[in-house]
Amino acid sequence: MKKLFFLFLLFIGLNISAQTAATAKEVFKKLKTEAKIDGNDKEVYNLLDEFYNKSLQADNDEMTSETIEKIQRLASDPNTKNLHILMLFLMYQQHITQTAMVGKPSNPELQIEIMRLLEDETKNVYGKIPVIVYIYKYEALDSGKQEDLARATVAQGLKEYPDSIPLKVYSYLNTKDEKIKNDLIKNHPNHWMVKQFGIL
Repeated sequence: MKKLFFLFLLFIGLNISAQTAATAKEVFKKLKTEAKIDGNDKEVYNLLDEFYNKSLQADNDEMTSETIEKIQRLASDPNTKNLHILMLFLMYQQHITQTAMVGKPSNPELQIEIMRLLEDETKNVYGKIPVIVYIYKYEALDSGKQEDLARATVAQGLKEYPDSIPLKVYSYLNTKDEKIKNDLIKNHPNHWMVKQFGIL
């Protein structure tokens, strides 16, 4: 497992432009072969939900130090069950953060592939796709100019998570549905995405 972690560190240390969908797929295959997969162990799944609740669903987009420490603890522990899922999630986060920090556009092909892998793997392991995967998949598809698939992703996500503010925001931006807008204004006027997109 130590090799596995170093492989991941090597991947995240690669030049942004060198990160491709094929590279991500290859790294993930290696991560998965050494992972301890257990659908009954929900620690990684719960961490994805916690990340979503504190950074996307909350009014203020602020990750707590407690959550960051939990991510670091689980990611650095070779005995973490379903570590491959967490590493894949962190691969996505790292790409988005790194490109934003240097002012470069993200790689939609890489984003879409990571989200496809994450969607498939969470469904296979847990029998359910976390809400954050729907949100990031939407953003990846939208970034890749795959608008129809992006809209379908939001619609499916809202069927499973009807209270998700980010999914409601994206749905409104795509449909201009006044019912969704009114709900956002009435029930979530202080949410950072509602403010960011000027839905008032």
